Amino acid sequence: MALPLSQIPQEVIREVRNRKWLAFFLFVVVSFAILGAGFLWPYKYQSDVIIFVDDQNIITPLMEGRAVTTEINDRISAARELLLSRSVIEKVAVDPSIFEGEPSDQESIEKRIAYVRSGVTIRPRGDSYFSIGFISTSQMESFRTAQRLAQLFIEETKDRKRIESRGAYEFIDKQVKGYEQQLTQAENRLKQFLSEHNDGTEQQGNARMAQLRNQLELAKLEQEELITRTASLEDQLAGVRPTIRQGRSQDSYSERIRILEERLDSLRLQYHDTYPDIVILQEQLAELRKQQRAAARRPNTRRSLAGEDAVNPLYQELSAALSTTRADMATVKTRISSLEKLMEEQTLRMERIQANKARYSELTRDMEVNREIYDDLLKRREKARVSMHLDIEGQGLNYRINEPAQYPREPKGPKFSMFAIAGLLLGMAAPFGALAGVLQVDPRIRASKQLEDDIGLPVLIEIPKVRTPYEKRIDRKVTLLVGVFALLAAVIYIAVVVLAYLGVV
Repeated sequence: MALPLSQIPQEVIREVRNRKWLAFFLFVVVSFAILGAGFLWPYKYQSDVIIFVDDQNIITPLMEGRAVTTEINDRISAARELLLSRSVIEKVAVDPSIFEGEPSDQESIEKRIAYVRSGVTIRPRGDSYFSIGFISTSQMESFRTAQRLAQLFIEETKDRKRIESRGAYEFIDKQVKGYEQQLTQAENRLKQFLSEHNDGTEQQGNARMAQLRNQLELAKLEQEELITRTASLEDQLAGVRPTIRQGRSQDSYSERIRILEERLDSLRLQYHDTYPDIVILQEQLAELRKQQRAAARRPNTRRSLAGEDAVNPLYQELSAALSTTRADMATVKTRISSLEKLMEEQTLRMERIQANKARYSELTRDMEVNREIYDDLLKRREKARVSMHLDIEGQGLNYRINEPAQYPREPKGPKFSMFAIAGLLLGMAAPFGALAGVLQVDPRIRASKQLEDDIGLPVLIEIPKVRTPYEKRIDRKVTLLVGVFALLAAVIYIAVVVLAYLGVV
């Protein structure tokens, strides 16, 4: 039956009185056991180095957009990954200034690496600070290891930044050279294609076709004009006599001059004086006037009284004009035939242009894409070059030791004084706690309330325990003896603690 909670303190005190020696031994065992644990507890010392993340120096706004500084998104994770890497830990593990004696074999090195790795601590200290620490049982070892870890972290970070920026520059430079070769090949392919297919572009072909079509239309219009002119000349020539008969009273030279002047006036209505027919008529008129003046100066010349047949100049002129028109018509027909042939050839040329258009577009597209990527890579290479120089000069994202490692004066975790106080307090509380636990599992009935709650019957009377005077004297002696031993144990406990602080124990 469980003892009611209200009865537990009373029953615990009664049990302690009844079992004084057991309570005393429990006090001594618990207190001295905790004190011994304080002696055996491995005290660990921690030394920390505060690192400042300098990512807002003066070079950042000056080189913004021109260079890319090396950044770390999660600085704590990056620092932990770097410090726990084997390359860094192994340097610390074999450092003779930290550990005495060099490891003799690979197994010893692995054990020391594991030991160093287990003691490394990395914690954030605000937005721009974090700490690198080392926990060890040796004060000097934790101090020197923390210093060495901070130095290696800054050195490795700078080296990695330089290697990263140089690797980025070399990679982009290699890509630039590769795309430069591709661009040169694309340009050569385009040049070769244009040299082999010199038909021109589609726009040039359409312009040439339109030009030929216009010339053909003009030639056909001219042909129609010449046909009309030929028909008109034939009709005029049919109404003119080939010869004319000159009478006695009419001067043959005057008549011919009159006819030619009429013809000249008619042509001047249509053409300028530079027209070939007008020039020829003017020369003929000049020649006839010259002959007329020469005949007038001959005194013995007798005019013919009878009429004579002479070539009609108009008929002669119309015949010459008809011959010229027919020659022009033949020329126009030849031109039309040539233009039609040229149009057929231009049609075939347009078909070739259309066939080569897709290939030309493909070559042009390849060249433009390569040129665009090449230009972009050139800009990126220059940015990478500046970034590489920034990392070499130590600009951009930097880590600085804001607070160096301090020699640890006090251990980390529970101290000896805490064990001493806890041992004394827990030793005194151990008997009461142990008896309280025993009372909870003890099946004996110790209170009337247990019967009332479990059986349901009221308890009429409770008879207390009665001790004789002899039992009371014996109990007082035992209590006094236990008290003396308890006081002696406490004095010994305190003396051990004091000697431990004085360094005697």
